[in-house]
Amino acid sequence: MIWVEVIAGVMLLTGAAFVLVSAIGVVRFPDVYMRMHAATKAGTLGAGLMLGAASVVFGELGITVRSFVVFFFLLLTAPVAAHVLGRAAYYANVPRWERTRLDELAGRYDEADATPGEFARPAARATDDIPYP
Repeated sequence: MIWVEVIAGVMLLTGAAFVLVSAIGVVRFPDVYMRMHAATKAGTLGAGLMLGAASVVFGELGITVRSFVVFFFLLLTAPVAAHVLGRAAYYANVPRWERTRLDELAGRYDEADATPGEFARPAARATDDIPYP
């Protein structure tokens, strides 16, 4: 029975470490796109490991099923939410990090590309020239 507690403890500490790395990434990364990436990837993995530790410790079918359902819900919703927020930030002209070299969405939200019923990317504002702090 002690091995179950050791395995659960390792899973819990590893999950907490991933959540900590995710939080540090959210604070330290230079732009909103990198922050969302850190929060989504490491945060989801850390939460999944913690839920796995809970299901190992309790060992009951009901708790294990609930843990897997919550983790599955996180896997479905976190990447979609990050994608939607990233597109909204890009559409709102949120400045990118000055070292960002590749813009794969350039030209996709311009006025000329918009068809009726679609939202066109607004024209650049005077504040867009201000560098990101």
